[in-house]
Amino acid sequence: MEVALFEPRIPQNTGNIARTCAAYNIELNLIEPLGFKLEDKYLKRAGLDYWPLVKIKNYPNFNKFKESKGHHKIISFSKKNGIYLKDFKFDPNDILLFGREDTGLPEEVIEKSDELISIFMPNLEVSTKADKGVRSLNLSVACGIAIYEANKQIYFQNGN
Repeated sequence: MEVALFEPRIPQNTGNIARTCAAYNIELNLIEPLGFKLEDKYLKRAGLDYWPLVKIKNYPNFNKFKESKGHHKIISFSKKNGIYLKDFKFDPNDILLFGREDTGLPEEVIEKSDELISIFMPNLEVSTKADKGVRSLNLSVACGIAIYEANKQIYFQNGN
């Protein structure tokens, strides 16, 4: 399993995700352009001293990323119109793809993915007014939820 971040903007989110990837021994793919430099102090601080355990690959754009991962299924995550996370069955070779913190994944990237998943949120905003609900989960939180569920399914089926 791998994680991919499409044009991440916030270094602390990427650092937190890198730390989660280190904990689960998962490769982290970063699809440029990034909203920060890889030397960013906030990125490094969020990843703590686990950076030697993180396997990171950078790609100049989504098409180069997709070409290099031809034999893997790309599973996109979005708050809308996806199969609920609990209803999707993961495979050990899946790549979990997450979009930018501000705009998510563009439609053309979702269309080039193999599946679309949504994480259920009971207080999801149903209108354009912010006082009606929550617009989305934090990127590193959503990624952590997805990594945990995928690993639970793959490695701990039937309570084993």
